[in-house]
Amino acid sequence: MYGAYGHTGRFVVAQLRDRGFVPVLAGRDAEKLGAAAYTWTSAPASPPGLEVRPASVDDPASLDRALAGADAVINTAGPFATTAAPVIEAALRAGIPYVDVAAEIEANLDTFAHFADRARAAGAVIVPAMAFYGGLGDLLATAAMGDWTAADEADIAYGLSGWHPTPGTRTAGTVSRERRGGRRMRFTGGRLEYHDDRPMLLKWAFPEPLGVREVVGEFTMADVVTVPSHLSIPAVRTHMTTEAATDLAASDTPAPTAADGNGRSDQTFVVDVVVRSGGAERRAVASGRDIYAVSAPLAVEAVERILTGRARTVGVASAGEIFDAPDFLRALSPHISLEPVQERTVS
Repeated sequence: MYGAYGHTGRFVVAQLRDRGFVPVLAGRDAEKLGAAAYTWTSAPASPPGLEVRPASVDDPASLDRALAGADAVINTAGPFATTAAPVIEAALRAGIPYVDVAAEIEANLDTFAHFADRARAAGAVIVPAMAFYGGLGDLLATAAMGDWTAADEADIAYGLSGWHPTPGTRTAGTVSRERRGGRRMRFTGGRLEYHDDRPMLLKWAFPEPLGVREVVGEFTMADVVTVPSHLSIPAVRTHMTTEAATDLAASDTPAPTAADGNGRSDQTFVVDVVVRSGGAERRAVASGRDIYAVSAPLAVEAVERILTGRARTVGVASAGEIFDAPDFLRALSPHISLEPVQERTVS
């Protein structure tokens, strides 16, 4: 676990332990790693202490020591523009699978561009964006496609009750904005493009009880990388409820706070995915609580499936390509609620 003491990393470590894995805690700050390890092992009836291995992305030897003897590595340490490539390189040297929770569009593009050929040649498995953004939407879009081999367009609408970003989310957002010079991105005509258009406010009809909500149209997230990486859909759009977009944009929005014994916040979400082909439309919907907490079962389920031989391919692959999407989503039932895929005819 690289980034084990971060907000999402703590959820992943807890999920790993719940599933019977023995996580090795790695990250840049030895003091924070030690404090996190003490917290996890000081509770009543807790298993023996967890091993701590400090490692820096600018010190390859320290990463090699951190990954020595591990079966896989999960990277939750952003910004991924800085951490993804060095940790992937270390995973390739160690001959183990790599999974991350990157929501940074550019970092995910870099992973596909720089490692696809090498990973395929080595028979290695690299799964970027195995998280709420990028992973869950891709699984839902893949499940909605079903037997379709192509579609005309896909919309992924995020119905968040709010968004209290972690410091890591804010840092990653800053890095992404700097890399794209403040411009926005969209996936249209089968390719990603930069643009300076002003955000549009739209009305999106989420399933009840959420209902019709205002969203920021083309609030582009990592799904515009993961979905087109394996599905033949020339236009992929993501939208975000204005409440969440406003929270994210405000500098004084606090970080998420725990509202239950598992550390989850009281934020709720609905992910509504609609794919269209000709006169037909298919819809897949998932709902749950806390976008950071739900990234943990996504990443850990991915690792378990890779290690038990249930990956469909090798190389760099998104969630929907490498796993059986409907089966994977069903496995998440303790953490998310799913609605059956629905199809209807549209004019």
